Amino acid sequence: MESVKTVFLTGSTGFIGKNLLLKLYGEYKVTSYVRNTPLSINENIVIHLAGKAQDLKKPLGFHEYYKVNTELSNFVFSNFLNSESDVFIMLSSVKAVADSVVGVLTEDSPSNPLTHYGKSKYEAEKFIFSSSIPIGKRVYVLRPCMVYGPGDKGNLNLLYKIVNKGFPWPLGAFENKRSFCSVENLIFVIKELIEREDIPSGVYNVCDDGPLSTNQVISILSESVKSNSKFLNLPKWFIYFLAKLGNVFKLPLNDENLQKLTESYVVCNNKIKKAIGKPFPVSSKDGILKKFNSFR
Repeated sequence: MESVKTVFLTGSTGFIGKNLLLKLYGEYKVTSYVRNTPLSINENIVIHLAGKAQDLKKPLGFHEYYKVNTELSNFVFSNFLNSESDVFIMLSSVKAVADSVVGVLTEDSPSNPLTHYGKSKYEAEKFIFSSSIPIGKRVYVLRPCMVYGPGDKGNLNLLYKIVNKGFPWPLGAFENKRSFCSVENLIFVIKELIEREDIPSGVYNVCDDGPLSTNQVISILSESVKSNSKFLNLPKWFIYFLAKLGNVFKLPLNDENLQKLTESYVVCNNKIKKAIGKPFPVSSKDGILKKFNSFR
């Protein structure tokens, strides 16, 4: 009888970690790491999800990003190298490469992160791939774009509140394209990496197939709440003015949220799809529709 594979997991209490635990339950024996406790790796597989997420609403001292995203990652990876473990997977971010994208972001795009969040992730990546990796070990760094799904705390929640209350969408004049990453697709990739030995080590972008505009997301949301999409094509100068007021009066529409809702950020997932050789289980539309339906 084949023995059950074991997993050493960090970040098990986060949104992605909780969803991953549900998928691993019954198939793998999982040891969840508790931060600031002694670290000893005796498992077959190491999945490092723990990290300090970027939060512009509550600015952190920059050192906190490096303490968690860089130093903890380096510590876990060093222990992996000195263990008998076979597979290491670290969750990085597309923000380790670029905060804004012109064209399409690929794994070959030059890294130029501007925030301490992105820089701290990039420093961890550099440490990993500057290390000598023993033969027989596989090492993967995953760069997802915005991960969403039932229970997340991302900007899709803000969109839902606006449309569900019957307000017309005021940003209809803005055209953009954004890549999204369903938590189901991300976990699908993680499971493929730990179950197969034919996928080469390296860096992989992870996102759903096909970017969507914010206007398309609003249409999907309207489908979820069974209402007709109402778009206002207000002049852009007026929207920028309202965002400035939002900065002053702490309103939902401010410069930060306006940028997130209207900028383009397209990510290419061809490398990971080619390596896996299977279609992703969830399309952008189906994944986002499932997310919005979860509110009901």
